[in-house]
Amino acid sequence: MSAIAEFTLTNTVAAIGIAGLFITLSSLIREPERQKFNAILVGGAGAAYLSGGLGLWEFAFCTLMTYIAYKGLKHYYYIGIAWLLHTCWDIVHHLYAQPIVPFVPSSSAGCAVCDSVLALWFFMKAPSVFNNLNHPVITE
Repeated sequence: MSAIAEFTLTNTVAAIGIAGLFITLSSLIREPERQKFNAILVGGAGAAYLSGGLGLWEFAFCTLMTYIAYKGLKHYYYIGIAWLLHTCWDIVHHLYAQPIVPFVPSSSAGCAVCDSVLALWFFMKAPSVFNNLNHPVITE
């Protein structure tokens, strides 16, 4: 068993910043396209660890994420669930398997923090950060 990579406050702040940037950029997409885009994105995230060292469990996880992402096409709640599941998978990889970014040992832990923030946003039905501003958004 290898040593667990150190995860610092700086790593945590960076991961939260990445989540904030993603939420801001995603807010530029109008509904219902925002929901569809994010459902497809989280489905793809399920495949991020396919060669991450946990063998057939990686395929089982990918299958589960694909199903939940499909449900997310209709309900934001499922996208939030998918990101929470990915958070759990990130933690498993941080502790027992290969990191999501092979040359950054703490990347799975950072991904877990980022994914947790994203899950919260999706449980709130992914409101645009621009709701109260007159800001242009992407329509298609």
